[in-house]
Amino acid sequence: MSTKFVHHICIQTNNYEESLKFYRDILGFELIKEFPHFHNRSYNSWLKLGAFYIELQTGKIDENLNSVNANTKGIVHFCLWVDDLVKEVQTIKQLGCDFIRKNGKEIYQVENGSLCKLVAPEGTIVELRDNRGI
Repeated sequence: MSTKFVHHICIQTNNYEESLKFYRDILGFELIKEFPHFHNRSYNSWLKLGAFYIELQTGKIDENLNSVNANTKGIVHFCLWVDDLVKEVQTIKQLGCDFIRKNGKEIYQVENGSLCKLVAPEGTIVELRDNRGI
């Protein structure tokens, strides 16, 4: 069997600059390539974190993209593993981001690890966790 791994996810946004800043400045992704005026879109860009990529793009010109929510089909969130969740949350809070609270807590226990969730400017839910297992 051939080797397989997740290469990227594609995220569309109505507010490119705000989403780019979130992924680059808050979560630490590196902007690898930025293509303005790409196939009838204002932007199509590639961001990298380790071996994982996000393809960040705007809707087509004059298209207003619909919002997503946790009750839709398909991908509901994506998760990033961090080695120090408490420190990561403190850093992100200092940068002005709020977290989704569960029972009043930003960080909570699930199975054998801790996690938290925040919402990117375009509505993507991003989970951070300190356990590499399932």
